[in-house]
Amino acid sequence: MKRQGTLRSVLRRIGRYRYLVFISFALSAVVVALTLYAPYLAGEAIDQIAVTGFTMEALSPILVRLMLCVALTALLQWVMNAINNRVTFQVVRDLRQEALRKIGSLPLAYIDSHPHGELVSRVITDADQFADGLLMGFTQLFAGIITILGTLAILFARNWQIALVVVLVTPLSLFVARFIATKTHDMFVQQSRTRGEMTAYIDEMIGNAKVVKAYGRESQSLHEFDDINDRLGKIGMRATFFSSLTNPSTRFVNSMVYAGVALTGALSVLRGGMTVGLLTSFLSYANQYTKPFNEISGVVTELQNAIACAARLLELIHEPSQTPEPSNAVELKDVKGSVTLENVDFSYTPEKALIQNFNLSVQPGQRVAIVGPTGCGKTTLINLLMRFYDVDAGSVRVEGHDVRQTTRRSLRGAYGMVLQETWLKAGTIRENIAMGKPEATEEEIIAAAKASHAHSFIRRLPQGYDTVIGEDGGMLSQGQKQLLCITRVMLCLPPMLILDEATSSIDTRTELKIQSAFARMMEGRTSFIVAHRLSTIRNADVILVMRDGHIVEQGDHESLLAQNGFYAELYYAAQ
Repeated sequence: MKRQGTLRSVLRRIGRYRYLVFISFALSAVVVALTLYAPYLAGEAIDQIAVTGFTMEALSPILVRLMLCVALTALLQWVMNAINNRVTFQVVRDLRQEALRKIGSLPLAYIDSHPHGELVSRVITDADQFADGLLMGFTQLFAGIITILGTLAILFARNWQIALVVVLVTPLSLFVARFIATKTHDMFVQQSRTRGEMTAYIDEMIGNAKVVKAYGRESQSLHEFDDINDRLGKIGMRATFFSSLTNPSTRFVNSMVYAGVALTGALSVLRGGMTVGLLTSFLSYANQYTKPFNEISGVVTELQNAIACAARLLELIHEPSQTPEPSNAVELKDVKGSVTLENVDFSYTPEKALIQNFNLSVQPGQRVAIVGPTGCGKTTLINLLMRFYDVDAGSVRVEGHDVRQTTRRSLRGAYGMVLQETWLKAGTIRENIAMGKPEATEEEIIAAAKASHAHSFIRRLPQGYDTVIGEDGGMLSQGQKQLLCITRVMLCLPPMLILDEATSSIDTRTELKIQSAFARMMEGRTSFIVAHRLSTIRNADVILVMRDGHIVEQGDHESLLAQNGFYAELYYAAQ
């Protein structure tokens, strides 16, 4: 996303809190006015001492006004900072909520093609970096601009010669700040991207720590991490180095402004054109005038980083959502299990064809087994049935309705899935089992657990069904996690089932028991069974043998063996 577009998007979101922003700006203007009034009072006190000497009677009114000015400035500054914090974190909260909603509506193709850690980095790290830059902008940018304008107005009103000196030197400071800011923006964008790459890599390594250790790839993983870390260090060092040039450069220019004011004012005092107190006030104004340039230079650096981080977050938010459901989408009810695929073409990438001209007709209650070598399209077929992906051509129909014309909720509610890869959330055992049926009673949950043979190990856990497990099952074994996923489906018992290597991590003895439970569960329900162990699908009504996205053979176990074709080759190779 271009910088101008990012700024517009950010300002549009800040505009939701325009009333708070207006109050903040008004308070900022009052704080600046009080800050500029204080040097005037100090100069008045010095002139009073020069005329009458040091007498508390003469100075008291001035000192009282000065103390009230300082106290009121501190109070209003605190209120303004509180408002700025509120606006900043509400804007960042809104962005994070938008990002999370977007992740929920993104097509799976996007999620599958982007590292999960990189998405996490955008929502968490980039949002935090954006908050820091936005807060600094609110706190210092507007107040700095008001201070500069107010100081110039006072200087021109009291002594236009000194004001002219200030104005002539100022453009140099602005030129330096703009030049450096332009150069550092691309560096901060690159830094933010590399930081996301590092987060993604760390997430991958931690999530697959067992695989890394099993294959002895610790040193190679460390080497790859060091490479990313070195690149991040170099990019970060360059961005920080060039951005850090802004402050000393503007300070040098500001010192020239102060020296110019001091010299011009001193000559004016010698000529009798101004008092010593007024010169003191002017020197304070020179400091107040130059101070915002130092602060703004720092703000510009932070804003460059913030804009780069906001661009990555907004890029995620503006990603196209999954295809919306039509206004007249059909709500599937009383599903019997009739599924038809007609002339289906599909590929994950246009340049690599996968499924072509695929046809399949499944009658209610049929058990359909899908077998074939790795990469032939078995899991892809499941993705199309569930409409995790849309077909490129042809149609997938359930009960005669094209799945693209039905609601996703009713379609997916008609399926029960048990996959080889388990998914459990952080929570109790009971919450994980009842995920698809939150209103389930205790008796129903226990009955489902007994049917899946999970009840015995759940009962041995410290708090039984109330035992809290971590994300992805925590310390449960892979087999126990899979039993919980099977229990979850048995509790709901939808009209259609998808079993993708559902017993791959379960011991043989338990598998035999679960197979009998599956047999009872599949009675009268359309079932799609993906299996690598062909011995587990002998009782399937129809076995689809897939190769390169096509059905090359079709029939039951005995008839396929009799054909002595590809299925027979796969079957005897596994014996």
